[in-house]
Amino acid sequence: MSQYVDGYVLPVPSDKIEEYREMAAEAGKIWIDHGALQYFECVGDDLAPDMGDVELATFPDLVAADQNETVIFAFVVYESRKHRDEVNAAVHEEMEAIEGADEIEMPFDVARMAYGGFEALVEYQAEASDEEPIETSG
Repeated sequence: MSQYVDGYVLPVPSDKIEEYREMAAEAGKIWIDHGALQYFECVGDDLAPDMGDVELATFPDLVAADQNETVIFAFVVYESRKHRDEVNAAVHEEMEAIEGADEIEMPFDVARMAYGGFEALVEYQAEASDEEPIETSG
């Protein structure tokens, strides 16, 4: 069975990156505690790559980021969509139980965040040795 991934792209005001990192670090612990396989929060670094004559939309374009914002690319890996739904239900239940959670101000504009769930189409995982990677897609 192929894995399932939730992906996010969002703009964060550059002066709030540390605040976002702290929030993301706590969120990551919660997702992993409830069974997510991996949790990543990545800061944009090379977001205007030279692709020669190829025109493409960039992540900053996707979320309408301005010069004072940094793009975050985040993803969470699960065993399956069913597993994702179970983990997310438990995460949301825990978050709702946190006193004052509904009053927490997010350090970014949630309305400009792009989100989606994805079933893995092709998967490879490197081995711990010098051998070739093993295809894990089903």
